[in-house]
Amino acid sequence: MTRRLSPAERLASAEKDLLLEDIADQSSWDRFLVEQAVYHFGTRHSEFSANDLRDVLPELAHGFLGAAINSLRTAGVIEHTGRVVPSTLASTHGHRLGVWRLSVKGLVIAEQRRARGQQPQAAA
Repeated sequence: MTRRLSPAERLASAEKDLLLEDIADQSSWDRFLVEQAVYHFGTRHSEFSANDLRDVLPELAHGFLGAAINSLRTAGVIEHTGRVVPSTLASTHGHRLGVWRLSVKGLVIAEQRRARGQQPQAAA
């Protein structure tokens, strides 16, 4: 009897060269989680690239990384620094990657989140 693959195993074995639109259409929940991870990383580091993020994200998230960065850029939450770095992923043969930082909008969102987290909780 053939063993059925789990959803995680199916995603891991999926073709890696999907278009960004195809990746985004597959699971908005997964992309949302990766967007949150990219944003959180940006609140902790002044600049970052996909190289930095691949080191801290699980393998399954790598397929959503480009779509997440593009989504945050389009929303004005992160901005390109004008710098590029070579990819450290061997299969990309040193492809150039953008270096990103939180935009003013992204920094405002981070400050609002911090302020909400510091408010005393109401007694139940």
